Amino acid sequence: MKLIAKKFEELTTTELYEILKARAKIFIVEQNINFQDMDDIDYDSLHCFFMENNKVIAYIRAFYEDEENGIVRLGRALTIEHQKGYGKSLMEQSLKAVKEKMECKKIIGHSQEHALSFYEQFGFRAVSKPFIEEGIVHVAIELDV
Repeated sequence: MKLIAKKFEELTTTELYEILKARAKIFIVEQNINFQDMDDIDYDSLHCFFMENNKVIAYIRAFYEDEENGIVRLGRALTIEHQKGYGKSLMEQSLKAVKEKMECKKIIGHSQEHALSFYEQFGFRAVSKPFIEEGIVHVAIELDV
């Protein structure tokens, strides 16, 4: 699949709607997380996603946690269908896009504990003990660029 990587102002209304719909499906409906998904960080994010039949099927966003020190945070990672390789392809292509489009020295994020091995295959390492975020066990992860 070919990655689409756009800043907020470059997104079409359809792309934005489909991103928000996919995030609601996974985080609010499937994972039963009660939170405000539209948090204004989207305005300053690089949105990386795959579309199929005009639907977002995999997504992640990247934004500066600390622009001065080149620290980029990944978040809102999702795939609509599992075990099809979308997640791996999305991460490979998104990391490349982030490195090309954002000046960064380190990429950070939070991984659900059960998904840590997924991130480790891309060079991320756990840098915290497990903690609860939105009722789900996570660990902080980092990747030096």
